[in-house]
Amino acid sequence: MVAAIEVRDARPDDAGALVALWRELTSVAAGHPNRLPAVPSVAAVEVAVSKHVDDPFGRLLVVELDGVVHGMAYLRRAAISPLHDDFTITVEYLHVSDTARRHGLGKALIAEAVAWAEHENCAHLAVVAPAIAREANRFLARLGLGQAGVLRFATTHTVRRRLAADHAPNLLALLSSRRSVIARRAQLARPLPVDPTDVSYPAEPESAGM
Repeated sequence: MVAAIEVRDARPDDAGALVALWRELTSVAAGHPNRLPAVPSVAAVEVAVSKHVDDPFGRLLVVELDGVVHGMAYLRRAAISPLHDDFTITVEYLHVSDTARRHGLGKALIAEAVAWAEHENCAHLAVVAPAIAREANRFLARLGLGQAGVLRFATTHTVRRRLAADHAPNLLALLSSRRSVIARRAQLARPLPVDPTDVSYPAEPESAGM
């Protein structure tokens, strides 16, 4: 009997399955040791999934095998670069549980990403995968996806601490200055409140009241 595979957008009631998949994804075997955020609570995932339902630029997918969720992927639609008008679909956090490998679930998730890219007139597809996950990278290479770069991940606190440890001249002053610039930019971007008493009206025509 052929196994039934279905790819669909995640629902809040998938939260328990998504937590289990995230726990697998952040394990050493998956290639993400101590890099991705900690396993969230089921309640937090329910709230997060609800936010993705109406997001025109992102989709959280799950894939079912015989009615049971065994995989996930997050799709994002974004500009391919700051210098181009083209958009691309990026596939992140692609994962299939160990108990459901070799059934075509990964291909089904990528196929849905391709279908969404075509629907959104995106000519390119990108997939993020751990550099040390050999099986996953071989799978993506067979689908025609070549390596374009390496994504590195750390907390801002870690990077700031390492920068300060380099003892670069005036580095701490530079970091403080950059924070001030960013704060001023955010303040200027906010719309100024309108004073209802500060409104000018056109002069009344001489014929008014006649």
